Amino acid sequence: MKESMTSLFSLIRQKKVIVSDGAWGTMLQDNGLPVGECPEAWNVSHPDVVKSIPEAYIEAGAEVVLTNSFGGSPLKLAQYGLEKKAAEYNFAAAQISKQAAQGKALVLASVGPTGQFLTPLGTISETEMIENFKIQIKSLSDGGADAILIETMSDLQEAVCAVKAAREVSELPVIVTMTFEKGQQGYRTMMGVSIDQAVEVLSEHNVDLLGTNCGNGIQQIVEIIRKMRQLTDKYLVAHPNAGLPEIKDGKTVFNQTPEEMAKHVPDLLSAGANIIGGCCGTNPEHIRLIARQIKSYRNLDLS
Repeated sequence: MKESMTSLFSLIRQKKVIVSDGAWGTMLQDNGLPVGECPEAWNVSHPDVVKSIPEAYIEAGAEVVLTNSFGGSPLKLAQYGLEKKAAEYNFAAAQISKQAAQGKALVLASVGPTGQFLTPLGTISETEMIENFKIQIKSLSDGGADAILIETMSDLQEAVCAVKAAREVSELPVIVTMTFEKGQQGYRTMMGVSIDQAVEVLSEHNVDLLGTNCGNGIQQIVEIIRKMRQLTDKYLVAHPNAGLPEIKDGKTVFNQTPEEMAKHVPDLLSAGANIIGGCCGTNPEHIRLIARQIKSYRNLDLS
């Protein structure tokens, strides 16, 4: 078993629950990234700005941090005409977060959806999708990432393609988090995937850690994690938004305060989460208060 695999698992076993970071997109925008500009390009053009984000989260208590590579696959970068830059941007993303971590945190390489549909719904074949993710994931692995986080997935088939790509080009542990929405049939992804289906299929493909991110505030994420815990004994990742999205002056905003979010962390702990951080709308102050809750939980020395 590769060292990074044992490192991540050992950290969870040692600490019971570990603290992850929060949102990246809004942090980049707060630091000058114009709306509509490629975030991953900043890994090369503004590396110091990008590095300041994981540094801020680590200072707030994060023990794992992500990379600025969510939209770094060639298929996603193609919307900016930057698909040939994929290897460069992803390698730099991993290096930046690794340098920021300085041995104080592990680096989870962020791999988001392509925005493209597989055949027959779309035009991308399974082989093309796997090759797309292989370019991104190999570069993230070569850049020093400790694990691959395939996140915000709604299409189970696309998630499996990313998992297959990771297994071909890397020995790093693979995490998959799906994004669910609550409807009349319970929680399902935008593509109709249920929690049961996600856990079953991803477990069949030997994903190392499972979980959910985005799409929901922490109260809803508690429900999803509780259901996942009933279905699997794998370590679970929870990255909730700072509440449910609201439209204000034509912009999507997330209004849950750090204090309000942190109040629900004990529920998430009892539901069975092993890595807890944040997604849209969260910032270092959210993570600081989440970290306090988790450290209090550890001090109780619960098994």
